[in-house]
Amino acid sequence: MSGRLVRGELRALFRLAMPLAAAQAGTQMMGLVDVAVLGRLGAAELAGSGLASAVFFAVCVFGMGMMLGIDPLVAQAVGAGDRIRARLVMWQGLWLSILVTALLTLILLLGALALPLIGAAPEIVRHARAFLLVRTAGLLPFLMFFVIRAYLQAHHVTKPMIIAMIVANVFNFSLDLAFVFGIRGWIPAMGVAGAALSTVICTFIELGIVAAAARTMKPSGNVDHRPERAAILQAARVGTPIALHMGAEVGVFALVALLAGRLGTLQLAAHQLVINIASFSFTVAVGVATAGSVRVGNAIGARNADATRAAGNATFIGGILVMGVSAAVFALAPGALARLFTDQPAVVAASIPLMMVAAVFQLSDGVQAVGAGVLRGAGDTRYTFWTNLVGHWVIGLPLALWLGFTRGLGIVGLWWGLCVGLTVVAVLLFVRFERRSRAPIEPIAP
Repeated sequence: MSGRLVRGELRALFRLAMPLAAAQAGTQMMGLVDVAVLGRLGAAELAGSGLASAVFFAVCVFGMGMMLGIDPLVAQAVGAGDRIRARLVMWQGLWLSILVTALLTLILLLGALALPLIGAAPEIVRHARAFLLVRTAGLLPFLMFFVIRAYLQAHHVTKPMIIAMIVANVFNFSLDLAFVFGIRGWIPAMGVAGAALSTVICTFIELGIVAAAARTMKPSGNVDHRPERAAILQAARVGTPIALHMGAEVGVFALVALLAGRLGTLQLAAHQLVINIASFSFTVAVGVATAGSVRVGNAIGARNADATRAAGNATFIGGILVMGVSAAVFALAPGALARLFTDQPAVVAASIPLMMVAAVFQLSDGVQAVGAGVLRGAGDTRYTFWTNLVGHWVIGLPLALWLGFTRGLGIVGLWWGLCVGLTVVAVLLFVRFERRSRAPIEPIAP
């Protein structure tokens, strides 16, 4: 494999990755706007919304993973030139999203009732429950968006995601201010529930925009829109290990948020602020990983082994480049970053040590993200689950608990444990792709 081939893949990767990263960042931006607005209400509101977000995404991530199982199926179908099968996979993904939503909604509602069990202050629990109950209403459009996004990006159509991101963020900023603080005589102040309602409305807007774009891309030939048991089960088989892998990763971060709640309101507020900023920088790596998944999937569908390996290697290089930039920003301007999202000095001071930890784990986080992406494009989803289980739960979490509680380092110790877990996962995923791509990778059988 020549360096020229890798450089060409790197250029192609970033042409696809940048719009996808921008769209992903736009989605994350809605959460950051929520943090910035609620940070003006007080630490309890910020901590409550953070706790609710942690619970929501700890459950929702399973659905996201199931929908990401559509990615390699569509990408490989497009790479093989089978546009009708790609369209069929999209429709079966939409049916799967309805089934998954029904299950996860029940879990989220039970989670809202169980919030007092975590031991956080009653005021935090009250705000968290209000946020979570409203946010759950946006689960179905959120998952459907992932399915249609997979279909569009497999065809290298990215403009609709950018438009959806811009429109949704304009609406979210305006609605956040209106719903959280209220408009005298027009809209009552809803606090944290208002921020959640704004996000739900904007999720429906995003879904409408990408669905309209997908509607214009109907291939010639008949595509059965009805649910097809075998196709849904295939998507579920590919997606379930991804869901478990993402659950293992996000679940450990959600657990740390719950543990931070036991350390106190200030520690939880700092955790919520920094994790949202880190998640925003991570969206660029997710864009690169998603593009890498598409490029690898297309190459495997076309049965081009050299292009497969070049696409994967270019994706790892791209992930290191983009996360290296964010690492420098975290390390050089931690206080300035924190003050962008809160005007409370105590929260800023508590956030700065976490910013420094985040600076360290940016590279590991980027490599593990793109590693999961290229292996997803290859349909190799079970290995990523086991890797995340070992890295985060067998190694990272015990170390986090030891540093945070036994050694008395608090939330900073918890974060250092997470950092080690991320590094282990990153190394294992990189080695896996390097070994697998030495020989041709077979496409997923229909």
